[in-house]
Amino acid sequence: MESTCVRIAIDAMGGDHAPGEIVAGALRAREELGVEVLLVGDPQQIEAALPSKTNLGQIEIVSATEAIAMDEEPLSAIRRKPKASINVAMNLVKNKQADGVVSAGHSGAAMAAALLRLGRLPGIDRPAIGAVFPTLIASKPVLILDVGANVDCRPKFLEQFAVMGSIYSEYVLGTSDPKVGLLNIGEEDSKGNDAAVRANQMLRENSQISFIGNAEGRDVLSGRFDVIVCDGFVGNVLLKFAEAVGDIVLQILREELPQGLRGQIGSAILKPNLKRIKQRVDHAEHGGGLLLGVAGICIIGHGSSQAPSIFNAIRIAKEAVDNSVLQRIQSQYQNQSLQQESSQ
Repeated sequence: MESTCVRIAIDAMGGDHAPGEIVAGALRAREELGVEVLLVGDPQQIEAALPSKTNLGQIEIVSATEAIAMDEEPLSAIRRKPKASINVAMNLVKNKQADGVVSAGHSGAAMAAALLRLGRLPGIDRPAIGAVFPTLIASKPVLILDVGANVDCRPKFLEQFAVMGSIYSEYVLGTSDPKVGLLNIGEEDSKGNDAAVRANQMLRENSQISFIGNAEGRDVLSGRFDVIVCDGFVGNVLLKFAEAVGDIVLQILREELPQGLRGQIGSAILKPNLKRIKQRVDHAEHGGGLLLGVAGICIIGHGSSQAPSIFNAIRIAKEAVDNSVLQRIQSQYQNQSLQQESSQ
């Protein structure tokens, strides 16, 4: 690419609030993060969503004449609609015209498009969606994966998730020697079903990661772990439960703090503190999940994403590009393959 600036393709037609909120978040990212955004979708709808004073010469719109609805079967829709916005966005990455994709549309369609058009990284059997959660320790997030890409997982898949998650945690989240846990029903290595016991053993024997044992549900947000692996069924339930808890906490604060004169005065005094609380527990601040394991940067946002979430999703994509996450994962597995060949 001619420019060294990070270029992110945005699925402008994906999500409950497309294209208006998607476009607003992308424009904010363009201004504050210095990224180039490629708005992919129906040009007329995208232009109608732009602020009235926007200079169209400074906005790059890539035409896509189709879109995939939330109720469509993902794989068949991807194949039936080659000009869907998510397909066009993935092709931009495949053809080196963009460094990454952000979509708040059909998550299954985004994953299918990524697999079909970008393919898996060598050595990776299944991609995983990683989501960042806040913990009790400020500025110490935990990365959970998988949160929806794979309903059922073999122990080998969980081991690969742990390796990819550790790389992401170290180089993007800035965690030194990330501590890995396996989500389970007890701390003891013997707890859980046969798959969990075998996964525990494989993780413990893997020298590429710092595995410290099983993580129970109460440990997820404790700050003890930096990376926690699980199958996508459990991970998706956990993700949506955590989001609901965060929404409830924020709603309770809004309702209860302003009660009475003392509450109104206190709310005014505590406004900076409340803003920090929101930043820690509001899932909109985390933007979405990075699809790890495919040969391209792909951020899958919530279907209900509004402008702040889209902005943060683009930020995550930029950080993944800047920190060479794909190259580091690929290098890790290439080194592992060489070691296995030399030992034979």
